[in-house]
Amino acid sequence: MPTTDLSSIDEKKRYTYADYLLWQFKERVELIRGRVFKMSPAPGTIHQKISRELSLRIFSFFDQRGCEAFSAPFDVRLPAKGNQTSEATTVVQPDLCVVCDDNKLDERGCEGAPDLIVEILSPGNSKKEMREKFEVYEEAGVREYWLVNPADSTVLIYVLNENGVFVGLQPLTDEQDLRSSIFPDLVIHLNEVFIA
Repeated sequence: MPTTDLSSIDEKKRYTYADYLLWQFKERVELIRGRVFKMSPAPGTIHQKISRELSLRIFSFFDQRGCEAFSAPFDVRLPAKGNQTSEATTVVQPDLCVVCDDNKLDERGCEGAPDLIVEILSPGNSKKEMREKFEVYEEAGVREYWLVNPADSTVLIYVLNENGVFVGLQPLTDEQDLRSSIFPDLVIHLNEVFIA
């Protein structure tokens, strides 16, 4: 039976994707390591503009290149650390993601780590993106992770090294070009993304 009231969720309990499928809350939620996190209310205008500008460039770049780009809401299901066959206890909805392995895609979204994830910070989600999601993306094997901060027009890029650890690159500002490490031909002029 579907659960419709978010207040009925037990904060001490760990949930799985099977539980997530039964939820019909008014609020959007994500599941990180079995814990429920409310998503921020609808993103503000600046967040939406940045998302639109990045989406235009990323979707255009990957058209006809063998990878697919997706924007939220799009469920990405990640397995528990060290157990690639267990039921997902993390279900997130990144602002943007790119998946190059068609076997990870099904009618419900993506099962496994996308190659690239882009998260745009909002006042209500910054800590979650910077701590919780950083850790689960690293553990799951996301090859490249961008944290876009509208407040100061910067982008932090993390690339997974051969030991499975994110390595931070030089922070980028709106005066620079963003060049993906794993997709070197993907270049985005940030002055066209951070528009008022």
